Amino acid sequence: MSDPRITSSIFTRGAVDLGALRAAQTPAKPAAATPPAGPGVPGGTPPSTPPGGGGGVVVIDVTEATFQSEVLERSLTTPVVIDFWAEWCEPCKQLSPVLERLAVEGAGAWVLAKVDVDANQRLAQMFRVQSIPMVYAVVGGQPVDAFAGVVPEAQLRQWIGAVLKAGGVSVEAPEDPRLSEADEALISGDLDAAERAYKKILSDAPSDAAAEAGLAHVALARRVSGADPAAALAAAEASPDDVPAQLLAADIEVLSGQAEQAYARLVDLVRRTAGDDREAARQHLVSLFTIAGPDDPAVASARRALSRALF
Repeated sequence: MSDPRITSSIFTRGAVDLGALRAAQTPAKPAAATPPAGPGVPGGTPPSTPPGGGGGVVVIDVTEATFQSEVLERSLTTPVVIDFWAEWCEPCKQLSPVLERLAVEGAGAWVLAKVDVDANQRLAQMFRVQSIPMVYAVVGGQPVDAFAGVVPEAQLRQWIGAVLKAGGVSVEAPEDPRLSEADEALISGDLDAAERAYKKILSDAPSDAAAEAGLAHVALARRVSGADPAAALAAAEASPDDVPAQLLAADIEVLSGQAEQAYARLVDLVRRTAGDDREAARQHLVSLFTIAGPDDPAVASARRALSRALF
């Protein structure tokens, strides 16, 4: 995975020194549940726990008095993400609910610690918070990364995944609900809706392999729309040098679960053609690779065959 961090880490520049804060604090009790401050107000809810009553807190309000126990000490065993917010901050009202939802989804794999900057100005100063929302990750008692502002959910998921990896946590990332909706549209045959959904995901996360595969599948479905599979395969068999016929036959083979046969067909076509025909066959084959994904053993084998055919 490419580096998921949204901004370069300020910690590499030594901007945060927690030593003074540790020294000034006395052992603190764990944060108690606080009553709601009002509907729709970030940080105004009691500590949240994962569904099912597992008992592990996933969203907590933190003050300077509880920072030692709820953030630093807790981060020795569980990654902690700190959300610096304020009631008057409109962007905070966009980001905080997403962070809270993802924390609940994480089911205790990480903890969201919410810090009201107005009520905890010393904490904000210690972390050099100049604008909010500001989000920090703390692992093993030390800050490891940070970003400022509102970011797309897809990038936020990637960033949290990197935080979990830094904390040695191995968890299966929850599936992006937008991807499920796009897949459902594809399966139902609503290709326009599926295409829009996959493109929206890619606009937020350009390297999302699942969305790339879905978009390639939409293109494949459009290419074979209205084709008679048996007739198309017969036409390709009768005219081995007919490039469009070979491309359509490969598409049908992929949809029929015969991807390896489709790859072999197009590799052979690349080997036997030149110029624009060869490039068309190569690009078509690469698009079929995208559908399967880079980890498919058949794709790896076909890529090696394609390389030999080209060079």
